[in-house]
Amino acid sequence: MIERIERDGERLLVRGAITLAQVTRWREAGIKAIDRDGLTIDLAGVDEADSSALSLLLEWQRAAKARGFRLSYSGLPENLRSLAQVYGILELLALG
Repeated sequence: MIERIERDGERLLVRGAITLAQVTRWREAGIKAIDRDGLTIDLAGVDEADSSALSLLLEWQRAAKARGFRLSYSGLPENLRSLAQVYGILELLALG
């Protein structure tokens, strides 16, 4: 699957793998796409993810907050939800 972010109104649809190999590309694409308040980043299309994806989600939240924007996440893959619980950061993710 080709990694990409698609806009659907107030949703950003993330598709592809988010692993250490791609995280830098994802970081830049996400920060560029976060251009307004109230966006929801839908992760249901993520087909592979590792712990670097959690760092990325927190980075996107920081970037949004720095611009005065709120964002939330939906469709968090179960393996990321489990990792976030293990690391004690699930409550830091703005899950919608």
